[in-house]
Amino acid sequence: MAAVDVEDESILASIFKDSFPDNWRDNPDFAAYLSELSSYGVEKLNREPDRLAEERAQILQQTRELAFSNYKTFIRTADCTKEIYRDFGRVESSVSKLLDKLPSFGEKCRGFIKEAEDIGISRRMNSLTLNRHTEILEILEIPQLMDTCVRNGYYEEALELATYVKRLEKKHSSLPVIQGIVQEVRQSAQLMLNQLLQQLRSNSQLPVCLRVIGYLRRMDVFTEAELRVKFLQARGSWLRSILTAIPDDDAYFHITKTIEACRVHLFDIITQYRAIFSDDDPLLSPGGCTVNESAIFHGWVVQQVAQFLETLDRDLQRGVGGRLDSLLGQCMYFGLSFSRVGADFRGQLAPMFQRVAMDTFRKATEEAVVKFQEDMNLYTLISLPSVLGSTIPTVAPSTQPGTLQPPMALLDFPPLACFLNNILTAFNDLRLCCPVGLAQEVTKCLEDALLKVTKLILVFHRAEESAFSSREQDLFVQFCCAFAEDMVPFLNRCLQVLFPPAQLALILGVPPTQVQKYGSLGCTDVKAVLEPLEFVLPKKEVPTVDLCAELTSITSMEPELQPTGAKEELLSKSN
Repeated sequence: MAAVDVEDESILASIFKDSFPDNWRDNPDFAAYLSELSSYGVEKLNREPDRLAEERAQILQQTRELAFSNYKTFIRTADCTKEIYRDFGRVESSVSKLLDKLPSFGEKCRGFIKEAEDIGISRRMNSLTLNRHTEILEILEIPQLMDTCVRNGYYEEALELATYVKRLEKKHSSLPVIQGIVQEVRQSAQLMLNQLLQQLRSNSQLPVCLRVIGYLRRMDVFTEAELRVKFLQARGSWLRSILTAIPDDDAYFHITKTIEACRVHLFDIITQYRAIFSDDDPLLSPGGCTVNESAIFHGWVVQQVAQFLETLDRDLQRGVGGRLDSLLGQCMYFGLSFSRVGADFRGQLAPMFQRVAMDTFRKATEEAVVKFQEDMNLYTLISLPSVLGSTIPTVAPSTQPGTLQPPMALLDFPPLACFLNNILTAFNDLRLCCPVGLAQEVTKCLEDALLKVTKLILVFHRAEESAFSSREQDLFVQFCCAFAEDMVPFLNRCLQVLFPPAQLALILGVPPTQVQKYGSLGCTDVKAVLEPLEFVLPKKEVPTVDLCAELTSITSMEPELQPTGAKEELLSKSN
């Protein structure tokens, strides 16, 4: 049936292709009417136009009657239609605006929903915070509590708080509040570290040091080697503050106080170090450690000893007067006490004191030569030795065995007497601290001084010879004889007292009679000293005497130089 309808429709469409608009085809009434026409016969089709015209006229008449009878209704309908059309326009415009605003409205609604969700979450968090208020408050007060503990010295509690904060950081490191707490606690921990190190820089005893190092170990900020270095640095800083506070106006006072402070406090520091850090403990010395921790302590001790020796050398150069022997004794005791901790430095003291003693003696001999030159510039051969000698009281020979008495004949010649007094003073100062190693240097220095004296005597002779009377010539010869026969041998005897040949021979490993073969060793070269004066000195046969052997027998009794009384007498007579 459907196939027939389609065929009929296609036939009708081809017949009436140009007789009606295309849009009529979609009208179902039109299609039904065409179907109806197709079923009519010829007669009925012939009458159909008339029927349609009549029906049309009838419809028009009815329409006119309807329009006439409903005129007002049509007018009102038109007005309503117009208003409806206008309202529809406004509605369409409003709908368009609404559609334009709907996306933003939807976005705001979504934002509102998000805010509402956030508010809900925040409300739940606030409720949870309110329920956990006490616990949260305790956590927030940790930095303040940590600072209070550190400033009041409650380090045990401070360490517990720091440990708790470390656990919090591991669990909640992403939270800003926890990050702030950790930062503030670290600042308090740094303050605690500074306070602990400051305690080590003060006069802290062993229990305090043990407690401080225990805290530092628990803080875990230093390795074992770094902890040792920090301990030694802090204690060294405290020791330096003590040494710096010692007045340095007087060199002897400064060095004696320095020796005492170093001996007491350095020994305490070493004792504290060995009590705190045990190099024998395998638990504190892991096998993988590449740092030689014992070398840290050894290096620090060597540094402290070097600084002390530097201070000692500086003060010795400034001069300590005639108290070099006392200073040497204190230094030796200091070194001996350090030998108990394996830091004996007495071997480094000998060259230092030897150099100072030699410099002091050399300076004294130079001053003696300068004084002799000044005396010779003012000296005139006008005194009668016989008369001058008659005024000198007889000096009773000393009953002490081995005592050296200055030659009284030198009283007739004040320049020689003053020179001998100055040399004896230098010998007495040297005797207080007289290292055997200075034997050759002292002998050479004295020999040089005697050679200078010889030259000054020759200068005096050349300047005054032309004006000499026979009496003055005899006095000058006696002057030279006193120098050659009394003063020079006496000074050699003094050298033998300072440096006994038996002791020198023991050190050299030779018999005492062979010490003289080593040149200027405890005995000046008399021939070289007197050679320039041979033309003045009288020719006489002198039996050969082994001076060194003779002096060996004298010094075997260990005599003491006692020039003090003779010096006063010589000075009184020379003036």
